[in-house]
Amino acid sequence: MSSPEPEATEETGATGAGVRQPIVAAAVQMTSTDDVEENLDIAHRLVRVAASRGASLIALPELFTVLGEPEVIAAGAQPVPGPASRMLAGWAEELNVTLVGGSLAERREGHRRISNTSLVFGPRGDQLGCYRKMHLFDIDLPGRVSFCESAFVEPGDEIVVCETPAGRIGQATCYDLRFPELFRELVDRGAEIIVVPSAFTQATGRDHWEVLLRARAIENQVFVVAPNQFGQHAPGITTYGRSVIIDPWGTVLATAPDGEAVITAELDFQSQHDIRTSLPALKHRRDLA
Repeated sequence: MSSPEPEATEETGATGAGVRQPIVAAAVQMTSTDDVEENLDIAHRLVRVAASRGASLIALPELFTVLGEPEVIAAGAQPVPGPASRMLAGWAEELNVTLVGGSLAERREGHRRISNTSLVFGPRGDQLGCYRKMHLFDIDLPGRVSFCESAFVEPGDEIVVCETPAGRIGQATCYDLRFPELFRELVDRGAEIIVVPSAFTQATGRDHWEVLLRARAIENQVFVVAPNQFGQHAPGITTYGRSVIIDPWGTVLATAPDGEAVITAELDFQSQHDIRTSLPALKHRRDLA
């Protein structure tokens, strides 16, 4: 699903002679549990709310289909294509939107571990992108948070940028946020927007969530849409929320309150073009190898 370098045409937005028209983007915040059917019902309702507010790009959080202890996540894994991915395709077509299906637990034939997989669907219900989380969250902060994602999740190995009606979208998931080289590669491949579905923990989120997202937006001069999970999903598993949408200057355009929420903001590609022109930091890079 990786895309070639964009040419300087009217369709390539901030990288070309023409600039895309502004769009409205939405980030959905929810509290997923071990109940897959209920999670899907809530996600569908919130996606419809986002569309009713004029959003043409809508993003769900990480593991929106099932979240809890590792064995719960693994038990709720589905194939792709499968029931959840077909629902996502149907919602995108029903609402005529570009939909980033957060991420879901994917079961792949012949693989011992599951994948943490983010799918992008276009307004016709066609799958435009498939990204499997590369950096896995293994952490042990005594008395605060302990989780070993690599014990049951297989890391992905493909960097993904996809062309959509909403713009060129780069994909990353949660813990990927701590690895700036991934984000720079996404921009090198033409990303105008980077979507970061997350289940960022409360313990780390208070200090690191917004500052890391703003840094990735500023240093890469991209829009960042970051839908996060919120609340307690199982004993000892609590996420931070505060889903955000950030512009290429690092300005926070929208922030979610605690609880279930849908936030929206306009993404002005002319502003992105102006920032990249007046502060051409991406062109000032030097090869340090």
